[in-house]
Amino acid sequence: MHVTHIMRLKGSNAVTTIPPDARISEAADMLSAKGIGALVVSTDGHSIAGILSERDIVRALAREAGGCLTMPVSALMTAEVETCAPSEQANSVLQRMTAGRFRHMPVAEDGRMVGILSIGDVVKARMQEIEQENAAMADMLSG
Repeated sequence: MHVTHIMRLKGSNAVTTIPPDARISEAADMLSAKGIGALVVSTDGHSIAGILSERDIVRALAREAGGCLTMPVSALMTAEVETCAPSEQANSVLQRMTAGRFRHMPVAEDGRMVGILSIGDVVKARMQEIEQENAAMADMLSG
């Protein structure tokens, strides 16, 4: 299964972005309001300057307490963001996310962001694929 297929299953390629100079408090509000776990940091909505996750904010709160809420997003974001291509296999993406211990991966094509996957998106798609394979096997065995 390719990333393109997973993105189709999601039904939306919309990516919630935030500018690097926004405050961490704004990022926390966006994450909460949208019920998502990460924001892509971007100045134009298409390029990737970084990624900021809930975990990044929680770690900063543990270190800095409430003082981190006035910091700019750029201070806490991960600047070296791993991306995947729409043509990449789901298993490869899942392995990279697991090995890197991150839960969100932007999808990029020709240097432009075209979507984002969460580890939940990839697992859900893989589970559906396994269920379809099992149903096909059951049909074959039952004649």
